[in-house]
Amino acid sequence: MFKNHSLLFFKKFIHNPKYVGSVVPSSRFLANRMVEAAEWEQAGNIVEIGSGTGAITRVIAERARPESKVILFEKEEEMGERLQQDFPQFIRESNALRLVAQLKKHNVQEVDYIFSGLPFYNFSPIMRLQLVQQCQEALKPGGKLIAFQYSLQMRKLFAEHFEIERISAVPLNIPPAFVYVCRKANHKFHHSRRE
Repeated sequence: MFKNHSLLFFKKFIHNPKYVGSVVPSSRFLANRMVEAAEWEQAGNIVEIGSGTGAITRVIAERARPESKVILFEKEEEMGERLQQDFPQFIRESNALRLVAQLKKHNVQEVDYIFSGLPFYNFSPIMRLQLVQQCQEALKPGGKLIAFQYSLQMRKLFAEHFEIERISAVPLNIPPAFVYVCRKANHKFHHSRRE
């Protein structure tokens, strides 16, 4: 099964490298580093954006409580269908740019954790900002965006909307990655100058 997922991922990368961001799915090391940043016994609503072939979704499925609501966002249709087959217990949506509206459709007002595999820096500045704002709005106060990136270029934009708790390197991934753990402030966050 993993071989098929890797092949599908590679095919999608060749077809659209800007949106897929990598030649191979995320490693188990990266997935584990991301899920370690969450307190699973308290996680009620969980979102994953840019789920791809489900490398991180698999680890979320192992950790999430049965009563937790997990919503996966994957824009690419073939990958989205594969996710639906592999994780029928989770809800699947496509457009993370409409994250808040899509969540409300499922009666979710705010979420505890957003895991992101999206290559933010590959997107236009406007799209990048919109995605970050949607994540900030969807999270409950104290909720966390846990995102991996292949560079530190998103540090400034994340810092404008969240409190960055830590950034850690994951060398055992192709390519090596950085995991950002970003917390939404408990108070009403000030609007950044860019909004």
